[in-house]
Amino acid sequence: MSRTSLIAAVSCLLLACPRRVPNETAAATPQVTAADFFALVVGATWTYEGDLLGAKNTIEVKTLRQNADGFFEDSSGAALMADAYGVRDAKRYLLRNPVEVGTKWTNVVSVSSVEHYQVLATAQPCQTRAGSWNDCVLVESRNRVKEGVELVNELTLAPGVGIVRSSTSLEANGRTIPQSRLELTKFVKP
Repeated sequence: MSRTSLIAAVSCLLLACPRRVPNETAAATPQVTAADFFALVVGATWTYEGDLLGAKNTIEVKTLRQNADGFFEDSSGAALMADAYGVRDAKRYLLRNPVEVGTKWTNVVSVSSVEHYQVLATAQPCQTRAGSWNDCVLVESRNRVKEGVELVNELTLAPGVGIVRSSTSLEANGRTIPQSRLELTKFVKP
């Protein structure tokens, strides 16, 4: 190998290597992650007022245990865990990193069901009967049911709590038909 070829090869390697530039701002402002918007702890309890197609009910969910795979299992049969990508259940990510407006992801939950998620807003104030929070995240998911019909779910997540509000509607032929609504009325973190 000639000296010129060697210099060219080393130059290419040096240009291809990522360089770390100190960033004092990043060190001063820690990155908010999806896990920051959930209470993944045994004993946490959420009480919701629900409305499903006009039928009102109260739902209480309590985290019962953390299983060997790292999922926190609750009394409703659901299980959540945080990983490097975000917070997920067995089939889908509910919130992905980075937690910023415009973040999008897709979950294939079955052969015929694909959910498309997007962070619509961050640092949003929200209030329910359970309390008030200043830095909530609004996430929308859309799932095509058939041609011209989509199921739309909006989740509001509060830091350290999880889902404080959820509403599901069906969009068909230019109409929006409400399906369900859930709002947090009480939250207890051990």
